[in-house]
Amino acid sequence: MDTQSLQAFLAVADSGSFSRAGEQLHLTQPAVSKRIATLEDQIDARLFDRIGRRVTLTEAGRILLPRARQILVMVDDSRRALVNLGGSVAGSLTLATSHHIGLHRLPPLLKAYTRNHPEVRLDLQFLDSEQAYQGVLDGELELAVVTLAPHPDPQLEVVPVWDDRLCFVCAHDHPLAGQPRLSLHELCAFDAVLPGPMTFTRTLIETRFASAGLSLPVALSTNYLETLKMMTAIGLGWSLLPERLVAGELHELVVDHPPIHRSLGYLMHKSRTLSNAARAMLGLLEAARDEASRD
Repeated sequence: MDTQSLQAFLAVADSGSFSRAGEQLHLTQPAVSKRIATLEDQIDARLFDRIGRRVTLTEAGRILLPRARQILVMVDDSRRALVNLGGSVAGSLTLATSHHIGLHRLPPLLKAYTRNHPEVRLDLQFLDSEQAYQGVLDGELELAVVTLAPHPDPQLEVVPVWDDRLCFVCAHDHPLAGQPRLSLHELCAFDAVLPGPMTFTRTLIETRFASAGLSLPVALSTNYLETLKMMTAIGLGWSLLPERLVAGELHELVVDHPPIHRSLGYLMHKSRTLSNAARAMLGLLEAARDEASRD
């Protein structure tokens, strides 16, 4: 099995379309079909069922899918190991981060990195933290700087860098703003605007309220914290936001509850050989971690 055919197979499996796979790989649709046909001939099995416009994996395709990912990761890993022998910090670095971290934590590190290593092509991808986790697990991403999961996958090396305190906030003219002190129960009498379901931050918040026997009254949700800030500022509900976002536009509520903190940091696959470009980024992240621990 050649790597080009495997790449075409993964692109079709992930996109569910031969044409979209061609766009991703910068190939024509017939060229993608030819690579899939070559792979099917090599393994003597059909990999996709084509019914109308739908493309779905066959049983053989489902069996091959995780193995194809592993093979391509091993090939990339070997290539990086050989390139690393030269000692140069060059090539490309695929780094994923969330929008909030990319806006409020990473800029000084990215500025220093691009200044110190101009020969590296930085492929910066803005993803939800949950998507970035999966990208690192699948071998698509070398590094991710995101909100850390409460229970990370054992295949990943997860390193906290920053502690993010979440503040209870509302608009200055919200009814809750006039209360000197509140309980979680009193908060639940009003609508909340919070991160989307299944996000690490939402899970953290829900766990705290559930432990008090309470259900969150969520009226609106989005994964973009800056949008949550706007919705809170115009009075659509109270929220929990990182203290860096509170500023003067929001009123911070005093709530009888231990502070809620989330951990921000980086993750990588334990079985992956990091490029010299990635190791250089780790150096900056570790320096930021040391600085944060002194604050």
